[in-house]
Parts: sequence; C-alpha cells; structure tokens
Amino acid sequence: MNEQSAPAAAPADQYVLTLSCPDKQGIVHAVSSYLFMTGCNIEDSQQFGDHDTGLFFMRVHFSADAPLTVDKLRASFAAIGDTFHMDWQLNRADEKMRIVLMVSKFGHCLNDLLFRASIGALPVEIAAVVSNHTDFKELVGSYNIPFRHIPVTKDTKAQAEAQLMEIVREEHVELVVLARYMQVLSDDLCKQLSGRIINIHHSFLPSFKGAKPYHQAHARGVKLIGATAHYVTADLDEGPIIEQEVERVGHGVTPDQLVAIGRDVECQALARAVKWHAERRILLNGRRTVIFA
Repeated sequence: MNEQSAPAAAPADQYVLTLSCPDKQGIVHAVSSYLFMTGCNIEDSQQFGDHDTGLFFMRVHFSADAPLTVDKLRASFAAIGDTFHMDWQLNRADEKMRIVLMVSKFGHCLNDLLFRASIGALPVEIAAVVSNHTDFKELVGSYNIPFRHIPVTKDTKAQAEAQLMEIVREEHVELVVLARYMQVLSDDLCKQLSGRIINIHHSFLPSFKGAKPYHQAHARGVKLIGATAHYVTADLDEGPIIEQEVERVGHGVTPDQLVAIGRDVECQALARAVKWHAERRILLNGRRTVIFA
C-alpha cells in the first residue's frame, strides 16, 4: 500500500524592498537583521554606494510566510527607515504595476508595449491608453484596454492634463509612459509625477532637432542609430537616463531604413525601461539613476 505523499507547502509570499539613504556603516546589517528577526528569507540582494553623492542604494527581494502582510512589514520596518533617514518602498513582488500609456500618431512603441504586456513579458497592468488623436483606438480596443481620447490645444492644455491626473488618481496608476506622445508636458505636471513618467526619444537630440531627425541624420552620414529612455522632468529631454540602445548602420541605408531601425531601437529601450521600473529596479540618484538589473 502506497503512503500518501504530504501536501506541498504553499509558496511563500514575495516582496521587494528598495531604499536610498546617506551612506554609513550598519545599513546592510540592519536590513538583513530585520528580515531575519521577522522570519523572512532573502532571495536576492543588491547594493551600491555612490562616492560622488555619498548615498547608499539597496534592493532586496525576499520571501515571507503568512501571517505577515505588506502593511505589517511596512509598519515594522519604519523605525529602521527613520534611523537611517531612508527613502524606502516595500511592495509585493507579484503585484503588477498599474500604468497608463500615452501616444500620438506614431504607434510602434504602443504596439510593442501592448503585445509584451499581453504575453506577460512586462509585469504591468495597463489601466488605460490616452491619446490626443484617435488613430489607435481600434488597436487598443483589440486588447480590451480602455482608450481615452483627450485632445490638446494651446488653450486646453491645462484641462487635458487635469483629465490625465484624474485617470492617474482614479485608476491608482503608478507609472505614465510616453510611448511617442508628442506633447510637451507642463512643469506642474512633471513635478506632480516626478519619477513616475518615462519618455523615449531618438538619441540624435540635440544634434538633430525639429522635423524628420532621421532624414537629417542620413544627410550627415551618421553611423549609429540610437534611442534613449528617461524620466521626464521640466527640462525637456534632459531627465535621468534609464536605458539607451544603439544600432550601427552603413553608408548604404536609406532614410526610410533609418526610420525603421530607429523604431526598433526605440521599442527595445522603452520596453526595458518600463520593465525595470515595474520590477522596482530603478532608484533615482539626483540627475542619474541606479539600476539593479
């Protein structure tokens, strides 16, 4: 007679702790001791001390058995955060980050992010797609995602941004992604969503500003096509850089081929930036970023 096998243990809950603070002795010891004393197990830990800024950065992925909850963990960790003057966050690792995508008339990044999210390649839940045009309404609808058309003119910019913020608040959105959204955001909106807006642009800036940058680049005989994903600040296209992608090109490529290559590198750079942010791997370090990829 075969003995019945014991029931499999329920998988432990997974959490991610990220923090930054003035660098000093005892930070890692305090964090690891706290996790040990609360019955947690460290799955992965990364840290970095920046000698230029004097700041320390850390990301810890750990597991914990019930009856611990994220609220209990946050409450009990607060004392350590206060002791070391930490800027910290503690979140469940299995919760998908709620995001909003914004787009105008170039849909390659939108299409790429929609597909990646649909197959589970991005740990996000797309709460809505916002656009100042209606070109991609059917595409977005095919993924059963709400499409919000918010026209923008010089006179209605403030109202349009107020509508966006209403969506962010009502849908509990943690990240706004400008997937080729061709509108300059106000300084006020940039401040409200500081560290929570990611943009993508071709890396020819500021060398090739204005219309048709790839055609300008072709006329100058560029040898590298690039794209930069960065956080949005009031300084246009000068926010902290998250990811950059490049592709070498030869003398025989046409302007249209440059545009196609540019679309690909923009999609790759933006997708990685969104993934790292959603996995809470990025910590702001002044005008730079620390990325525990």
